[in-house]
Amino acid sequence: MIYILDNFLAILGATSVALVLGLIGLRMAKGFLPNAGSLLVVFAAEFWMACILAGALILAPTDEAPRWVMTLATPFVIWLGFVVPVTSVLGAFNELSARSTLRASLHWLVVMLAMAGTLQAIGLVAPNAG
Repeated sequence: MIYILDNFLAILGATSVALVLGLIGLRMAKGFLPNAGSLLVVFAAEFWMACILAGALILAPTDEAPRWVMTLATPFVIWLGFVVPVTSVLGAFNELSARSTLRASLHWLVVMLAMAGTLQAIGLVAPNAG
């Protein structure tokens, strides 16, 4: 996981973009901002998400498709394979409306696409083999 240290600024940038998007969305939807403790949890979770996404983007086969196609396709596939099922289960177990569940799921798609774009725009560095 040395790639996290090698790409710390890009990961921190992607985390910051995700945090700002989340705060804007929360402010628009609920009309308030979370407390400092909640922000710390959100920051840590989104930082880890950006770390995993950076690793996925580093491993993405760039010879299969142009870089920006992979930059957008990678988070989409991860979102479809992991986030959609998790938000669907949480929505069902918490008896949320389909609209609320869909809104939450789409929020994470936007966040992941923004993270991936930020990571690639700042620049990802693959770890040295050796």
